[in-house]
Amino acid sequence: MVNVCVTGGQWGDEGKGKVIDILSEQFDVVVRFQGGSNAGHTVVINGKTYFLHLVPSGIFHRDKICIIGNGVVIDPFGLKKEMDELKENGVDVSPDRLLISDRAHLVLPFHKIFDKRLEDVREFKKIGTTGRGIGPCYGAKALRLGVRVIDLYDDNTLSLLLKDNAGIFNTLFKDYLSSELIDTDRLFNKLCEIREFFRPYVTNTVYRLNQFNKDGKSVLFEGAQASLLDIDHGTYPFVTSSSVISGGISSGAGFPPNLIDFNIGVFKAYCTRVGNGPFPTEAQNGVEEIIRSIGGEFGTTTGRPRRCGWFDLVAAKYARIINGYTHIAIMKLDVLNKFEEIPLCIGYRYKGTIIKEFPSDVNILEAVEPYYKFLKGWNSDISGINRFEDLPQEAKDYVNYISDSLEANLYLVSVGPDRSESIIIDNLLKN
Repeated sequence: MVNVCVTGGQWGDEGKGKVIDILSEQFDVVVRFQGGSNAGHTVVINGKTYFLHLVPSGIFHRDKICIIGNGVVIDPFGLKKEMDELKENGVDVSPDRLLISDRAHLVLPFHKIFDKRLEDVREFKKIGTTGRGIGPCYGAKALRLGVRVIDLYDDNTLSLLLKDNAGIFNTLFKDYLSSELIDTDRLFNKLCEIREFFRPYVTNTVYRLNQFNKDGKSVLFEGAQASLLDIDHGTYPFVTSSSVISGGISSGAGFPPNLIDFNIGVFKAYCTRVGNGPFPTEAQNGVEEIIRSIGGEFGTTTGRPRRCGWFDLVAAKYARIINGYTHIAIMKLDVLNKFEEIPLCIGYRYKGTIIKEFPSDVNILEAVEPYYKFLKGWNSDISGINRFEDLPQEAKDYVNYISDSLEANLYLVSVGPDRSESIIIDNLLKN
C-alpha cells in the first residue's frame, strides 16, 4: 500500500492530468481534494484529447475508484455535463467508480454572477478570475451560508438555505452590482430535478477512504491549480480560493498527513500563468508567443492564452518547501527543443540586491528582475525518445540541474503530449 500526492509546483497548467493518468494505473483510488470547475486537466490517450474539470483523471482506468472530496466545490450542472460527455466517449462513470462527498459545497448560479460582477467593480488589483463562481462559493462556505451536496436531499433545508442566500445576494445584486436577482423557486426546482441524477454517487467519502486504507488499497491524491495559487501561500490576492498544496489533503479529503508516502511536484520545463498577477520570468520580445505557439498554451477551462516565460527556481524552491516534495516531474521538455540557450532564474534583483527567497509582498514580486543562469540548449527533436539515457546531454543537464536544485528525485520527464511520450526515471511505486 502506497499513498501519493500530486500537486502543481508553479501557477497551474503544468501537466498534472497526464502525470495522474500515468500514475493511476498503479493505484486503487484517485481523489480530488480541492478546487472547482475553474481547474482543467487535459489527458491525451492514443491521440484523443479529453478535458476534465471536476472528475479525477483516474477515471480513464476502468478498475479505479475516483472520489470528489469534501474540499471540492461542485457546479452540479457542469459536473453532470462533464459526466455525460465522458459517457458519450465510452468512459465508465458509474456510481461504483465515482464517489461524491456529501460534504462538498455547491457552486450555484448566483455565485457565478457575483464572481463576474465583483471583478468588474473591483478597485484594487483585478484578479483575472475565470468567473466560475469558485471564490464566492468558498466565501459562502466560510460565512456558513453554503449549500452542501447533502442539503439537496432535504427539501426544507434546501429551501431555507436558498432563501437566506437570496436575501443577501439579491441585496448586493440590486444595490451594489446592478445584476439580475435570484429566483429561488426556479433554482429550487432545478436542483430538485438534478439531485436524483447524483443520488447514487453521493456518500460520506471520509469513511470510504478510511476503509480503503484499512483494506490496503493505494490512494492517489490529485491537486488542481498549483502551489503559487494557494489561498495562504500563493501570490495573494492573485490566487485561487482553496488550499492547493499537499497539506490541503487533510482538510479537503479527511485523510491524515502521516499516511502520505510520497509527494510529487509537477513542473513545466518553463513557466506559464493565466490571468493577472506577478510573473517575474515572463518572456519578452516575442519569445512568449513562440513558447505559447509551440506548447499550445491556452487554458483548458477558459481558452485564454497563457502568459509564458522561463523556469523560476526561486518560486520552485518555495513550492518544494511548502509541499515537502520527495519527487518532481518535468513536463513539456520538448517545447524547448529549438532554443540554443535556455535561461533559468536562480534569483531576483531588487533594489540593488539579489533575493533568493520568494517574497510575500506581491508589490515586491512585481518589481523584481530575474537573475538568470544560462544553460546550453539541445537544439534537436526529443519527442520520440523513451529512455532518459538517450536524451541529448544538454537536456539531461537541464532537468538534472532543476532536480538537484530542488533536492528532489526526478520521477518523470515528458517529451510530448500523449500518455506514451513519458520517460519514467524513478518508478517510486515499484521501488
